[in-house]
Amino acid sequence: QVQLVESGGGLVQAGGSLRLSCVLSTRAFRDITMGWYRQASGKQRELVATITNGRTPASGGTTNYADSVKGRFTITRDNAENAVYLQMNSLKAEDTAVYYCYCRGTRPFDTPRDYWGQGTQVTVSS
Repeated sequence: QVQLVESGGGLVQAGGSLRLSCVLSTRAFRDITMGWYRQASGKQRELVATITNGRTPASGGTTNYADSVKGRFTITRDNAENAVYLQMNSLKAEDTAVYYCYCRGTRPFDTPRDYWGQGTQVTVSS
């Protein structure tokens, strides 16, 4: 069973920082894109950032960010730990949302499948 276990959410003042972590429970995927989406109250879920698994364990992979977080958030991954991280700096009240870890994994000879974590609340007070 594929699981994404998130941690690191919480309450922070505007201008502060938080770091989210997500660990993937399986190493069965040949190709993996991992990342973060968020959903604010009353709004649709939206992309925050994603990162591919790169061609070698040493390479960082290709990143993609929502315009609203560019320059403030940084996504990284640790292939040895099978984990992805989101460093969030200069947080704003509008960053308040439930943040979901995301994985699109492809097993050998299979089609890509999407998986989601349970979500972690990030609240930024102004």
